[in-house]
Amino acid sequence: MFFPTAGIEVNPFIPFVVAFVVSFFMSMGGISGAFLLLPFQMSFLGYINPSVSATNHLYNVVAIPSGVIRFIQEKRMVWPLTWIVVIGTLPGVLLGAIIRIKWLPDAASFKPFAGFVLLYIGGRLVLDLLRPQKAGQVKAEEAFRNLVKNFKETAQNQDVSSLQVVTVISKGLSKIEYEFYGERFSFSTKGVFFLCFVVGMVGGTYGIGGGAIMAPFLVSFFGLPIYTIAGATLMGTFITSFAGVGFYMLIAPYYPNLSVSPDFALGILLGVGGMCGMYCGARMQKHVPAKLLKWALAIVITFTALSYLSVLFH
Repeated sequence: MFFPTAGIEVNPFIPFVVAFVVSFFMSMGGISGAFLLLPFQMSFLGYINPSVSATNHLYNVVAIPSGVIRFIQEKRMVWPLTWIVVIGTLPGVLLGAIIRIKWLPDAASFKPFAGFVLLYIGGRLVLDLLRPQKAGQVKAEEAFRNLVKNFKETAQNQDVSSLQVVTVISKGLSKIEYEFYGERFSFSTKGVFFLCFVVGMVGGTYGIGGGAIMAPFLVSFFGLPIYTIAGATLMGTFITSFAGVGFYMLIAPYYPNLSVSPDFALGILLGVGGMCGMYCGARMQKHVPAKLLKWALAIVITFTALSYLSVLFH
């Protein structure tokens, strides 16, 4: 099948399967997997036009809702955190799109940038895994997994969505606090907002909504359980990616010599594969140890980053 905007020809089954596998595992960590699909499109499929970033955003728009719906059903959405992520990252994503078109239009300049972004994400995760985890995080995550296990054993015909998982205690401009299985967690509203703006700018340049960068920060720096931040980062990625697709299409006429608008056929194909994988991943997340999820993310991210940065030494 030929994809005209991308300028590539590939069996449509390949993008679908790759998107399914990537999104299945990455969604468990609150990440859509778009940051890995961009290297796949550039290095494996040969899609190196700037519009690959817009196509990556389109993948998020199609793929993410299934995972978000599952997290909502299981009552694991921390809504105050979700809206801060959305409001903070949105303007950053739009600025990132301009940076991508004006200063990083070709693969030679974009790959090192992408490599440094991925290396930073992987480094943050590794540091988090090597340092002692906060006691509250460990207790809450273990309590949740044990409850899910016991619930499944004693209530075969019921669904985990009937459990009340997250309870918001307070919300304000200075601090937000919520409870997750006997443990209370809080974070600075302004701190998360500022971080989201910076993350959104980097994510918009790369072609992701920013969840891949936000998730490690929320887990390691703010000490929030990965089981409670996944839904928020995915929702933020969805909304900002939706805006990113629209913005790339809006500015495309001003760059007639560049391929800026997304390849809709490829983006939707990737998105459908991601949609299926993300829903399955969201269902499986609660059965997988949080530490295993983090190590898997760290290894894949770091390997991809080093492969991109290797171009600097050739």
